[in-house]
Amino acid sequence: SRLQHEYVPSAHLSAACTCLAWAPPGGRPPPSKDGPQRKKRKSEVAEVDKQLDILAIGTAVGSILLYSTVKGELQSKLDGGHDSRVNCVRWHHDNCCLYSCSEDKHIVEWNTQTCKVKCKWKGDNSSVTSLCISPDGKMLLSAGRTIKLWDLETKEVYRHFTGHATSVSSLMFTTVKPMNDSKPFDGITGLYFLSGAIHDRLLSVWCIRSDRKEKNAVMSFTVTDEPTFIDLTVSEVKEEPVKLAVVCRNGQLHLFEHILNGYCKKPLTSNCTIQIATPGNDEDSTPKPVPILAAAFCSDKQSLLLVYGNTLQPIIEKVSLNTTESHVCLIRDIQKVLSLKTDAALTKVKTPVVNSDTKVLVPGIPGHSTAVKTPSLGKEKKKSKRKPGETEESIEERLGALDIDVSKVKTPGGLPQTDSFAVLLVQGLESNDAEILNRVLNTRKENVIKNTVARMPIHAVIPLLHELTKRLQGNPYSASLMVRWLKSVFTLHASYLSTLPDLIPQLGMLYQLMESRVKTLQKLSRLHGRLFILVTQVAASERIQDVSEVNQTAKLVYEDESSEEEGSDDEMIADKDSDENWDEDEEKEEQSDEQDMTVEKEINGDSDMEPENESEEE
Repeated sequence: SRLQHEYVPSAHLSAACTCLAWAPPGGRPPPSKDGPQRKKRKSEVAEVDKQLDILAIGTAVGSILLYSTVKGELQSKLDGGHDSRVNCVRWHHDNCCLYSCSEDKHIVEWNTQTCKVKCKWKGDNSSVTSLCISPDGKMLLSAGRTIKLWDLETKEVYRHFTGHATSVSSLMFTTVKPMNDSKPFDGITGLYFLSGAIHDRLLSVWCIRSDRKEKNAVMSFTVTDEPTFIDLTVSEVKEEPVKLAVVCRNGQLHLFEHILNGYCKKPLTSNCTIQIATPGNDEDSTPKPVPILAAAFCSDKQSLLLVYGNTLQPIIEKVSLNTTESHVCLIRDIQKVLSLKTDAALTKVKTPVVNSDTKVLVPGIPGHSTAVKTPSLGKEKKKSKRKPGETEESIEERLGALDIDVSKVKTPGGLPQTDSFAVLLVQGLESNDAEILNRVLNTRKENVIKNTVARMPIHAVIPLLHELTKRLQGNPYSASLMVRWLKSVFTLHASYLSTLPDLIPQLGMLYQLMESRVKTLQKLSRLHGRLFILVTQVAASERIQDVSEVNQTAKLVYEDESSEEEGSDDEMIADKDSDENWDEDEEKEEQSDEQDMTVEKEINGDSDMEPENESEEE
């Protein structure tokens, strides 16, 4: 029960390991395997130990790692087969061939020597969760929910089985030879195989018949909870019973023993149930159950290897079977075994020894230093105790000491700040509250929009885009507001958006909206231009009709010849008819003044003007 070897892939956080399978040692058929769970212990651990070397590890991102346990290093990496999580890997009996299935609905056949994909085909309409290779190596079972049997040469479906309602977690062949020897054996007909699915308390046994019509299970085994780990002894001779060990999610182990010989209507219950519990004689008087994590048959097919305890430090124990009793409870003091191990563990945390004279520089202002505080546990404890004479401060005094200035807290004008806008926006998007969203999205201030978008959490970007798209389809006034938000989102979150693999489908609606709007823009702008010209023309013609005639008489006339002229009033003559009134004599000055007045009156009273004379004068 000691950890022998540990391997952590470099990308274990981004690409977690999802399934494992040991390569067959030296080209011989591999020992029986269980479903795609992590715990894959072989029935012949002791014998095979020296020869087992390569371990295939499927990851959550679709790559498969081949790890050599003997060398303790990664041998190769198989890439380019799957786009999604690998659910199950299985080695073919000849060493350099590996099969894998994935959430991307495909099954891939790999050549592990060249690390290239030999063949890839679609295995199901939904994800393929489990695989199993037939004993002769010519057929392959695959399962999502329905189970299919493939011919590996032609990659065509040989048989269909109804399967389970949920995704199948384990598939394995239970017999090597058919039960009746009347017909010559073709390598597959007459064989039985077992399947288990998640959340399904029935394990089904199927028979591969010669006729294609039979698609249902021939028998089923019932267990108390969802099976998490299955191991069985393969029936190699006629009339030899198949032994089945099923570990359930509730930590119980069920043992079945049955001769597979045709159809059985009722679900078979277990011959024996094994549980493990603590003795319960120490401080805890009640015994507590200890979960069984896995179980495997030893090579003699009589004794079992049990793995129990917690997954970090499991305890492995060999138990010989006595199936006369229907219920066995093993008492194991798990605390003692674990405490022996943990005592030896050394702490890896080291506290540096610091001299009291040294100065420790902290990030910040150059030359800024802080004294190193040594942990003084004793002092802190003393502080918390009150002296007997002291009275406890009232809550009012404490609040006074906090000195919160209420006037500072309130925001001017009662308007929420940008950070609260971001919070409001996220709340509105999560609760789909139209009132909150209207309040936030109808903001016109550019800087408020910018700050809000900058402060909102990344996960809210896509919901916000969907909301904006929805509003863009509405009334044009709101669309003009939404465009400002879109602009901010695209400028500030461009880097995040460019990392999304499904960006184009997410923004499809938005693209279409923009294209349809832009498509009509050219026509609209042409129409706008024409209408603008028409409207201005109409307006201009109306204006001409409305406006009364402008006074077009000259305000000032200047004559070159009359240089001796003294009276400035004569120069202010405003009509061509006044040519006759010019007089150089000083005596007639008064007379001309009067005439000036009459001329001006005439002008205001729409006097007749001769256009030629007017232009000459100008």
